Amino acid sequence: MSEIRYSEEHEWISVDGDVGTIGITDYAQQQLGDVVFVELPEIGRKVAKGGEAAIVESVKAASEVYAPVSGEVIEVNAALPDNPALVNEDAAGKGWFMKIRLADKSELAKLMDAAAYQKFVEGLH
Repeated sequence: MSEIRYSEEHEWISVDGDVGTIGITDYAQQQLGDVVFVELPEIGRKVAKGGEAAIVESVKAASEVYAPVSGEVIEVNAALPDNPALVNEDAAGKGWFMKIRLADKSELAKLMDAAAYQKFVEGLH
């Protein structure tokens, strides 16, 4: 079973073996509003923990999507450029951004589990 972890920048990562699927949280997409454009990284690109990995633009703002862990991009969600609204419709599912091969699984320990992330978001209000 995959484990989902969360960053303070509102990204989620679902890990299965040494591959992590990354997206933005439902909270993040609500804050952005209607997503109108997504720029995804190139396959083969190395991303660093906390580094910019993608860009998401909404009617309100443009925002970076940061890599919650380090790794190499092995797949991107080809549906997003043509249908960026998937991020709003299903941020934690069909609206995923990229899959990376993890460089260092120990980085996952620094991310929050669902309960900790929920508490973190509640503290923002």
